[in-house]
Amino acid sequence: MEPPRRPTRAELDAAVGRTMPDIIAPGLRVLFCGINPSLYSVVVGHHFARPGNRFWPTLHAAGFTPRRLKPAEQLELVGLGYGITNVVDRATATAAELSAEELVQGGRQLVAKVRRYRPRFIAVLGVSAYRAAFNRPEAVLGLQPEPLGEARLWVLPNPSGLNAHYRLEDLARLYAELRHVAASG
Repeated sequence: MEPPRRPTRAELDAAVGRTMPDIIAPGLRVLFCGINPSLYSVVVGHHFARPGNRFWPTLHAAGFTPRRLKPAEQLELVGLGYGITNVVDRATATAAELSAEELVQGGRQLVAKVRRYRPRFIAVLGVSAYRAAFNRPEAVLGLQPEPLGEARLWVLPNPSGLNAHYRLEDLARLYAELRHVAASG
């Protein structure tokens, strides 16, 4: 099998500020919400596509998917009851390039999206982004006391390879906690 194409520097530079379409449908079991798309993901057209990102291995290890999906297979998530969106739509090289205002505005847009599509759970992937977007400076990982729209809200660690605080085993354990709760209710 041919390895995925690696974007050129010119393609990455041209991707700054572009957006990615959501992988979404009404009534999903869990809508995973990244912080914002990477330049790499925008160029190749798949969420969490950067080679060091651990989203896809984590989903499989946590039991969300029957096998490790490749980013190019992202649409298979909808058939399993899952989807992907972002707090902020704008692609950047790193999430640190996002302003506090962008995160707050993205939080408002996420609420509207959740009200429209009505997932049972929304899983924000990044506690710092969640804190900033929703003015919850004391928030911790796990199930949040307040819903987002009518969805139950869960905060998980960002699966980016840049998030060295969590090993794949740690991510899988934390994501599996959400899977168990989402499957039971």
